[in-house]
Parts: sequence; C-alpha cells; structure tokens
Amino acid sequence: MYEKFGLLIEGKWRSAADGSTLCVESPVSETEIGRIPAAGQADIDAALAACAQAAPAWARVPAWERAALLRRTAEHLRENVAPYARIMSRETGKPLAEARAEVNASADQFEWYGEEAKRIYGQTIPGRNPDERLTVAYQPVGPCLALSAWNFPMLLPARKIAAALAAGNPVIARPASEAPGSCFAIGEALIKSGLPAGTLSILSGAAVPMVGKLIASPAIKKVSLTGSVAVGREVLRLAAEGIKKVSMELGGHAPVIVYPDSDPVQTAQKLATTKFRNCGQVCISPTRFYIHREIYAPFTDAFCEVARGLKVGDGLDESVTTGPMIRARGLEAALSLIEDATAQGAELLTGGHRSPEHNTGHFLQPTVLGNVPDSARIMREEPFAPVAPLTAFDTFDEVIERANATRFGLASYVFTRDSDLAERTSDALEAGMVGINETLLATAEAPFGGIKESGFGREGGSLGILDYLVPKYTRHKLLKGSMNV
Repeated sequence: MYEKFGLLIEGKWRSAADGSTLCVESPVSETEIGRIPAAGQADIDAALAACAQAAPAWARVPAWERAALLRRTAEHLRENVAPYARIMSRETGKPLAEARAEVNASADQFEWYGEEAKRIYGQTIPGRNPDERLTVAYQPVGPCLALSAWNFPMLLPARKIAAALAAGNPVIARPASEAPGSCFAIGEALIKSGLPAGTLSILSGAAVPMVGKLIASPAIKKVSLTGSVAVGREVLRLAAEGIKKVSMELGGHAPVIVYPDSDPVQTAQKLATTKFRNCGQVCISPTRFYIHREIYAPFTDAFCEVARGLKVGDGLDESVTTGPMIRARGLEAALSLIEDATAQGAELLTGGHRSPEHNTGHFLQPTVLGNVPDSARIMREEPFAPVAPLTAFDTFDEVIERANATRFGLASYVFTRDSDLAERTSDALEAGMVGINETLLATAEAPFGGIKESGFGREGGSLGILDYLVPKYTRHKLLKGSMNV
C-alpha cells in the first residue's frame, strides 16, 4: 500500500537507512495492510540537516510565491479526493464519505493559508518624538516539528504544515503510525506543486525515541502537537529544555446543554449524528449531554433512534455510517467506561457491547447511556468512542457548574432559541470554542483550540498563522546625513 511512499527527506521518498519497518494494521480485519519505514538516528539527522539548510531560502521566498504553491497543493488534493480517501479509510476504517470530506477540508487549509501568507501584517507605532520610527514585523519562527494524531490523519497535519509553510518555515512532520498514508499524500501533493527539497520532511516510525530526539535538536524552533494530555505533558517537558515555541491541542470532553425551548427531536437527531461521526473519535465530539428535564424523555427517544439506525462496518462500504475504533485498547477502555457507568446506576438505553455482526475488527455498537450520574468516570474522562452519556438538569447555575467541572476546555455546545440565554451560557462556559445551535465547529477560516488542559495556541483562521511567526520590534532613530537635498 505504501510502495510509492516512504520517508520524505530532501525531496525524495526513501527507506530507512537501516532498513527498519513498522507494520500498519487494518482496524477492520486486524491484518497487515502495509509496512512503513521506521526512521532511525541517521534518518532523523538527515531530516534535521535538510530542514535547517532549507530554512533561510524558504523564508526569503516572496509571500505571493508561497501562496501560489499552497493553492496548487489544494488543487492537487481536490483532484485526488477518491484515491486519498481510500487510503484513509483503509487505515482508519472511517466511512468513505467522511474520508472524502476530510480530504476536501485539508485542501481548504492549504487554500486558506495560501491567502494568509499574503496578509502577515506588521505594525507602525506612533513615536513620542518626530525623529523616530517604531515598527513591528513578523518573521518566520524557523524549522517546525508537526506531531499529529491518527483520528484525522490528513486534516491534522494539514493544519500544521500549511500554516508553517505559509509563514515561511520548513517543517518536519511525524504522522501517527496507525495512519501515516494521508500525511504521505500531503507530501506528494506538495512535491508535485513545486515545494523546494528539504522544506518538508516526513518521518514515520515509533514516537519513542524519535520525537524526543527531534525536539532536543537546536534546529527545531517550534513544536505543534495534537494528542493526549499525557503526551502533551511530556512534549512540554522536552520543549522546555530548549525553550521551544509550542502549541498544543490535547483533546476535550465537550458538554452539550439543551434548554427546554429547543425542539427535542431535531436537536437530538443533529447531536446524535455528530456524536457518532468518526466512531466518536473526535476531540470536539459532544460527549456529555445535559438535557433539561422538561424535554429529556423525547430527546432521549430520538437520540436512541438515530443510534440504532447506524450501520456499523468497514468504511470502504459506501452504505456504512460508523466504522471501527482504531485500536483494541480503545475499545476495551470504552467498554470499561460503560461498565462503570451502569454499575453506578446509569441506564443502558442502546448498544453497550462489541458488534456481534463482526468476527474481526475493533467494532463497538453505538451506545447511549441514560441518567448518568456525575460520579461516573465517563463524565470526567474523555471517552473518545461511540458512547453518549445523557443526563437531566433543572437550572442554569446547576448546569454551568456541572459542565465546567472537568480539566478539559476545548469545545462546548448550547441549544436554545433564546439569544440572550445562549450568550450568557457561552460566556459562562470554560471552553476555547462554543457552538450555539451548531455542532460543526472546525473550518479553515476560524481559530481552533482550547483552554485548561485542552491546550493552548490556535490552528486555523487569521490567528493560526501567528503561532508560526515571531514579532520583531524596531526603534529607529532618524539621523541626518551630510547630503543637502
């Protein structure tokens, strides 16, 4: 499956210097679908050297030229949606419709940042004296390291690579070993669009010790991570040794507040469809549902109806709506959360077990839990699975306190027709993003990121490029020369 790809170093695909490889398994069949190079020290050193060498030249490329290259990359991705979506679906099991949408969303990132490259504006600050000029210019931070997760294997690296290149930085990308093919596809698109050799390197292989060696290199000036809180802590510790610029998106546990003036059936249908997208393996997935007691019953019935109507299976089947979980241990963790919740009094309304229709693969039935107590682990721990815990609430103050009672702060959702109530709720929620009567938050033109232990920094929108730039302030004292003009 990966015959035309490999490690991308100095503009060429190559095997690992020592010939080492890793197996990539299908979460559907649990069998090998291909082998990828496992980068060793020689490969890491070569990528770092290429990145450092490419940095000055890429920083000097005019913004309009960088923009044109990124636009060509977006066009290439859109022209190859079908084959790239199949690679993604084979690796992750996600439905082809979702995979195609992700390729297009990744193309949007390159198109957006192509335009942002031309809009890196500085400042002119009025000086106190007539003979001085105060200016601020934004310059590339330098070689960047992009670390991404497997759940959106093209969109996550696209956000980082497109922003870094637009800002004038070379990049080393390390995709997740479970699903590297989509990042390889980004590399192919950039090469065919004319990206200079060395400006992007892709290193596949085990994260340890590779990531530590990359972060420790003085060549790397900025690290961007999408991953778990535990991984984020370790990356922060490593980056602190070199005082590296860092941005992190570390997952979430998004509360949903549904007020009694909402249509319970339509709202439940919208939320259930979003919840089970990508088998619930979405960092901004709605994961804790607080439904006003007046509409709890009809909402729950409609939500369960959607869950029961989903077709679980191999995402390469166009009729499938819910694929497998990526890992066996993720499936086991989800089953543990379900068991804990029911042991504490939650009702198992639908699902709750491995899919009986599949002898292989990490398939879990879309699951809905009702009347889940706040003491259940699933109300504190990010499920990252097709499991939806529902509970009722009575008052504004009560639900805000419960919604904010986690260490996460990535996304939150509010459903109401009352605009004043919606704004008050949004203001009170501790989250970097809020959806009001809407669940699809991620879009190229808006900033994506969280607060608390969900991380810091933003990807997307006009703010996203700032994490790949450093401001330089200049105070210029004007001196008179000897010329009489």
